[in-house]
Amino acid sequence: MDRFDQLRVFVRVAELASFTRAADDLELSRAVVSQQVAALERRLGSRLFNRTTRRVSLTGDGASYLERARRVLGELAAADHSIRHARGRPEGRLRVDVPTAFGRYLLAPALPAFQRQYPDLAVEVRLNDAIADFVADRVDVAVRVGRITAAGLVARRIAAMRLVTCASPAYLEREGEPRTIEDLRRHRCIGRQSPETGRMTEWSFLRAGARVRFRPACALAFNLAEAVISAGIAGGGVLQTVDLMLGEPLASGRLRPVLAEYAAPGPAMQVVYAHADRQSAKVRVFADFAERVTRDWSARITRLESPA
Repeated sequence: MDRFDQLRVFVRVAELASFTRAADDLELSRAVVSQQVAALERRLGSRLFNRTTRRVSLTGDGASYLERARRVLGELAAADHSIRHARGRPEGRLRVDVPTAFGRYLLAPALPAFQRQYPDLAVEVRLNDAIADFVADRVDVAVRVGRITAAGLVARRIAAMRLVTCASPAYLEREGEPRTIEDLRRHRCIGRQSPETGRMTEWSFLRAGARVRFRPACALAFNLAEAVISAGIAGGGVLQTVDLMLGEPLASGRLRPVLAEYAAPGPAMQVVYAHADRQSAKVRVFADFAERVTRDWSARITRLESPA
């Protein structure tokens, strides 16, 4: 390995605080990772890590060196990207992190066409309803719902969403359809817990131009949107989620909207990536692709929700 490889190994160990995790991530043996770090330390004449049986942490010299090493590797990556951009051919590996339901019902069916358009791009998709750690998880680009507050990230809005309240036709035939927001108190409701806070997500409606908050007494609750949707399809009760997450269930009629006249705007769906990658060809073409997918589906959902 050359000096750039040593830098790459050192940075990954520092980011993951583990020789073993870094070895797995880099697809190297732990012995090779240890050897490369040791060789770097010998060349520099300084210890970069404090090593114990329980944890790995940076020394003062290691923390200082990490900042410079990242800058060097970032400049190298930027140089690579500039050449690829000039050639106009996105290539390499693209690691994507998306919400579970969005990935399964919208993204996965559309990806084959994307790969035919960009055959030199290898796409790895992780379905995940929690907020990704761009550094530790080595994420290039993510699709996320709601506000993005982490430093160093760029959020590009790709869709304006609406909150849809719905239930399965079988449930509505059995229990009747709610006609007002207050009617929901006599219905079985399926809630979602925030994967970040563990709190139950409030439902939101729009009545006479004013937003109305509703806290359902949930007969069922899950921390994943897809589980909420699955329980609703099975007849477990009424649920509320953003329209773009409902995908196939609304299209197939397995879920049916209710209280459509009270539907409220939902959070924005955004493509998120590191500020340093905003000129990356592979990130740019994926962001454009994700926007097309969500825009086309949003138009279809609007037709599905409109009264016949």
